[in-house]
Amino acid sequence: MRHFQDQWIEDWCSDNGWTDLYVERCNNYWAFPPGAVIPEPIPPKTLRIIKLKEGLCDEEKLWLGLATGLTLFFLVLGCISQCPIPLVFAFAFDAVTAARLEVEYI
Repeated sequence: MRHFQDQWIEDWCSDNGWTDLYVERCNNYWAFPPGAVIPEPIPPKTLRIIKLKEGLCDEEKLWLGLATGLTLFFLVLGCISQCPIPLVFAFAFDAVTAARLEVEYI
């Protein structure tokens, strides 16, 4: 899951003099620091600051909306059917969603 919008990282790079942003893989950003000839990864501390400042990206908002909607649907389905199994499905989906929302900083 993408935890950052590329525009957030590009804005930080332009504000701090980093150039030629390159996304190696999801959430792994590299750029040339000021005066450097070799690209370096964007520092994890910087990524944390950007995340705190910007909040949730669009993909994270979508997953949270899906988790909320499916949980409510399964709650109603469980009440109508008088069976706890739909709530187990809701719990499983919410657990996977919570794990996907975890941001891993290196």
